Amino acid sequence: MNQITSDLLTQICDKCGGRCCYFAKPPLTEERISILLENGMTFDDILFHSYRKLDCKSTGFCVGFKDGRCRVQHVKPETCVAGPFTFDVKGEELQIFLKQERICDLAAFLRGNPDVYKEQYDLALQNIAHLLKGLPKEELDEVLKVEEDSTELVAKLPLDEVLSADCRN
Repeated sequence: MNQITSDLLTQICDKCGGRCCYFAKPPLTEERISILLENGMTFDDILFHSYRKLDCKSTGFCVGFKDGRCRVQHVKPETCVAGPFTFDVKGEELQIFLKQERICDLAAFLRGNPDVYKEQYDLALQNIAHLLKGLPKEELDEVLKVEEDSTELVAKLPLDEVLSADCRN
């Protein structure tokens, strides 16, 4: 993605006030935890419950959200990079969803710009695959219990093909 497009997407996200960061508890692989710790997060920022995830502050916003932006933008969790796309796994199928326009201004922009949509979709798919490969099965099972509302199914892919692709982040 070129810098102009990247800057435009950042501006769209900056204007919304962090709706996707509110009560967000993105799942974390062991690798992502190490990266976050190397970049200013602490173990107090991470919950080690049914799956490893970033915590939320008393305000409801993710611990990474500060002054209207992600303080670890350059190393944020895979599901954050994938946004506004999200996922589910049903049997041997990976399902990709896009948040509805009424809750994500970026989704509205992507729907109106097919080339940028494809770039963000490809980036989302890479990050989701990377996450799926890095999460222990029992943690992935817990992540999949989290309900995502206000989304629209946009793709169904064979899980084995997604996982066999070289999708390093």
